[in-house]
Amino acid sequence: MNKTETINLYKKKIKLFKKYNLFYYEKSNPLVSDKIYDELKNEILKLELNYNFLNSENSPSKIVGYKPSKNFKKSNHKVPMLSLSNAFDKNDLINFEKKILNFLGKDEKFKLEYTAEPKIDGISASLIYKKGKFVMGLSRGDGKVGEEITRNLITIKDIPLDVSSKNFPEEIDIRGEVFIQNSDFENLKNKFANPRNAASGSLRQKNSEETKKIPLHFIAYSFGYVDKMLINNQFDFLNKLKEWGFKTNPLNRLISGIDNLIKNYEEIEKRRMQLNFDIDGMVYKINDFNLQRRLGNVANSPRWAIAHKFSAISGVTKIKDIEIQIGRTGALTPVAKVEPINIGGVVVSNATLHNEDEIIRKDIRIGDTVKIERAGDVIPHIIEVDKSKRSKNIEKFIFPKNCPSCGSTTVKDFNNITKKNDAVRRCTSEGYKCEKIAIEKIKHFVSKEAFNIEGFGKKIVENFWYKNLIKLPQDIFNLDF
Repeated sequence: MNKTETINLYKKKIKLFKKYNLFYYEKSNPLVSDKIYDELKNEILKLELNYNFLNSENSPSKIVGYKPSKNFKKSNHKVPMLSLSNAFDKNDLINFEKKILNFLGKDEKFKLEYTAEPKIDGISASLIYKKGKFVMGLSRGDGKVGEEITRNLITIKDIPLDVSSKNFPEEIDIRGEVFIQNSDFENLKNKFANPRNAASGSLRQKNSEETKKIPLHFIAYSFGYVDKMLINNQFDFLNKLKEWGFKTNPLNRLISGIDNLIKNYEEIEKRRMQLNFDIDGMVYKINDFNLQRRLGNVANSPRWAIAHKFSAISGVTKIKDIEIQIGRTGALTPVAKVEPINIGGVVVSNATLHNEDEIIRKDIRIGDTVKIERAGDVIPHIIEVDKSKRSKNIEKFIFPKNCPSCGSTTVKDFNNITKKNDAVRRCTSEGYKCEKIAIEKIKHFVSKEAFNIEGFGKKIVENFWYKNLIKLPQDIFNLDF
């Protein structure tokens, strides 16, 4: 890429990142999964690292969260609320520890202690106490400036309004996560897409009486500004929070060694679906506060902490139907229509079954109870069938030998390389005779990958097809609509 192309690509990614932030933080309605968001964020940071002429005030290297809403009074955080860099595997954690040791000038024999804390998928909040009294509550906002949501936070029973302990600091900013338990969300799922949206929407109500009706919870995990902190490490601080009357996560652990962090991570991930609150990973923090201060921050994240994201998200639901979708190449793809289920903050109602062989191999039937996974937070697919819950009258699913759209024979092509038939079954109709194939071909024709006709989206293709305005690609150029 030349310089102009690089700048244009960067601007495009920044614009998309800004849009995702708006919907996630301001509208409490995320457009994409955490994985896609994180990938975009990393792509922007990588571009900035490779090309020093790239710069934007909306870059993830400069902002955290989103600009505070005009609906609330704004207030500065005395200590910024930073975001965390992400780890996705063991190598990321090894590199994280190496960077810490290099920065401190220590070798591999130097023993680092970490707190391992489950990362609750909720809304960050900052509670400011003076002389033991809760005086102000702020949202994260953009990390530097937050929204004053004190009246709404007061409605949460987990938040103590007075702390009488003698060793409680004169002034402290307690930080934590506001969330809704999954059991409570059952009564709210008709109003909100997922527990995080419910917590966000409730916490940012103008009328605190409305917030009061929602069963919000608060778990404390950190602090921002503090006047005379007498505690030396994070784990002791977490224990002190309990003594002061705050709720903390019962799964918090003190751990040394990357292998032990991984072992704990795997144990928590196995228990994840049994928890009464959503978690999307683990947070590791250097335990020693002196080391934290020495390490400091890089860009808008601390050097001494990292979020270790879970690799996949799963849930159990029931198959209502199996539909056959037909692509532009004639490929028949089975899709399971399932009872809607919230998996990692996204309501899932469809799951791909890949092909006929996959259905046979896993013996998937309509009416089955199945485990669905969003591997890497992408397209959901069925991992396994719970045959112990299968009714006796459920029949095997027979894959159609004729195209559901046009009735043509379907075949599996012979692969000359593998010397086997392909797994994919295809409609043998040619040209634009099959309705579904024709529609998909025209969708591709107008798409960015082909003619890139602006404003001519998939829905328009379908509408114009059924109004008999287009039946072939060339009909597009004769439109007088």
